[in-house]
Amino acid sequence: MTATATLEVGQTAPDFRLRGPGGQYVSLSEYRGKKHVVVVFFPLAFSPVCSHQLPDIQKEIPRLETLGAVVLGVSVDSHYANEAFARSLGLSFPLLSDFDHAASLAWGMLLPEKGYSARGLFVVDQQGRLAYRDVAPTTAQVPANAGVIAALERLA
Repeated sequence: MTATATLEVGQTAPDFRLRGPGGQYVSLSEYRGKKHVVVVFFPLAFSPVCSHQLPDIQKEIPRLETLGAVVLGVSVDSHYANEAFARSLGLSFPLLSDFDHAASLAWGMLLPEKGYSARGLFVVDQQGRLAYRDVAPTTAQVPANAGVIAALERLA
């Protein structure tokens, strides 16, 4: 299982403009100069591992907000499926639809043989640079939230 490319810490994070809750567009660049962004790529809504990973991230929201960050989840599912998935899990952060796979490809997360993304956690600083990345070796594994928190603490 190999993702399409690799982003490195220090690089400018590729911007995206994806549909989120209610079909509203959300772009990474709208947070530039305002907030750090934790970008969570997850393979598929309603899958068992994602159904555990995303609530674990939700538990960290108060700490992440204290550190000046927002969370954006990204999958290849439709924004309708992502909205229903977020509601079913009680998530307060938006899940965005990368239905055309453009963001997954640009971020090096697309698994072309599967048609969905790898599982990864990224921190984008307020200047739009990648400050942290952790891509799981398989979609059955989940990157630890502790690395995200440590990266945000370094940025504080």
